[in-house]
Amino acid sequence: MRGAGTRARDDARDDDDDDDGADARGTRDASDADGADDARRAVRRDAGDAGRRRAGVEREDERARRGGGGREHALCWRLASSASAGTLYCAPGNAGIARERGVETVTLNESDHAAVVGFCRERSIGLVVVGPEAPLVDGLADALAAVGVPVFGPSKSAARLEGSKAFMKDLCAKYKIPTAEYAKFTDAAKAKAYIESKGAPIVVKTDGLAAGKGVIVAMEIEDALNAVDDMLSGAMFGSAGEEIVVEEFLDGEEASFFAVVGGGKAVALASAQDHKRVGDGDTGLNTGGMGAYSPAPVVTPEITDVVMRDIIKPTVDGMAAEGCPFTGVIFAGLMISKDGTVKLLEHNIRFGDPECQVLMARLTSDLTALLLAAATGTLENAEVTWSDDSAVVVVMAAEGYPGSYAKGEKITNLDAAGAIDGVKVLHAGTASDADGDVVSSGGRVLGVTAYGSSITEAAERAYEAVDVIEWPGGFTRRDIGWRAIAREKAR
Repeated sequence: MRGAGTRARDDARDDDDDDDGADARGTRDASDADGADDARRAVRRDAGDAGRRRAGVEREDERARRGGGGREHALCWRLASSASAGTLYCAPGNAGIARERGVETVTLNESDHAAVVGFCRERSIGLVVVGPEAPLVDGLADALAAVGVPVFGPSKSAARLEGSKAFMKDLCAKYKIPTAEYAKFTDAAKAKAYIESKGAPIVVKTDGLAAGKGVIVAMEIEDALNAVDDMLSGAMFGSAGEEIVVEEFLDGEEASFFAVVGGGKAVALASAQDHKRVGDGDTGLNTGGMGAYSPAPVVTPEITDVVMRDIIKPTVDGMAAEGCPFTGVIFAGLMISKDGTVKLLEHNIRFGDPECQVLMARLTSDLTALLLAAATGTLENAEVTWSDDSAVVVVMAAEGYPGSYAKGEKITNLDAAGAIDGVKVLHAGTASDADGDVVSSGGRVLGVTAYGSSITEAAERAYEAVDVIEWPGGFTRRDIGWRAIAREKAR
């Protein structure tokens, strides 16, 4: 099959997030005690600094269109290793993706559906994997399917599962999927009245895509009321904020759960946990993700069964019943309470970033075959196997991120870092300069990923590699995996 795993768009928006509100939703189990007050203050700063953050996100989006994302590098790395893959094209790619054996980077504008379709037909592409959510919400999968190109990713109507938080919440209500209590508003006065009746903490979200920043977790009523004005005014989020969703604040521990879906069937993948806050101890501003690990110990086999039965299956069945059957990956953000109750925070329609990096590090079966099976409705024949090892990714970001940061800084010793046993350096915001050297081109720049027999060992290897890389303008969190490491030490 020629072109298996061809990427229609590999420009993960660095602040996706993968992940509206993850960690900001308040992982608040006992292990979170350190830094909890700082985190609450950071939430309030998030609300007050939203305009400045939004400007930073726009800069990050622009970068990503040029350089590609860490999620896409992880997918390309694993797709290229598939026995069933032929030539792999990645658009637009980054400096790391361009160095992967068997991968060719190409320039394509994902908004130009005709150009993408023409490229795929010209090269007889056997599978297109769409990484980020925006092209899916825009209907790229529909354009490809219309000419018979197999595509891993939902249709425009099915992409509403992430593209419209109101649609997702209504689906949950109709099909009895456990989630936070909510209400929808287009009128600011009514939204404010509802907030005042419920009290704080409370969560305010834009309905549409907002570069992973359309969520305010308000610890005080005033912050929630200000968020309503900011969102519904259109000044901060444009059309994404024409409708808002106000939600109950949930306590517990967050986790990311993934399932591949196609032909009405769903296959569970591995779990992960990410770290959204910029600083150690989960302090500071929200980011696109400063690191992640897999598996997430909180997602036990029993929890997995509950999620598949009560969240994933009714979502898949409900989407089909609504006339928009889902194909692709469902990324369920979960809140798991101390008593084991599981509720859905929200659905995403793509692999998370940086969660994708640790999932791909642990996957041992053929990724191309799996995604093609989903795209063609033959998942019953799919095989998914995982390494018993754990994986940790540590994000190296440009100093100043998630605010303003420098670009074009030279990064060296990458090969030496990648030569450490169990380490893979995945690129996010990188480019090649005129001399062929790797330089920074974004906020989140590298995802240093490592395997190990435990989260502790994987984290040690990742940080060993981080310390080998020469990049004076970069920084990391130094506590990625701390929840899991604490659990391992307590055994």
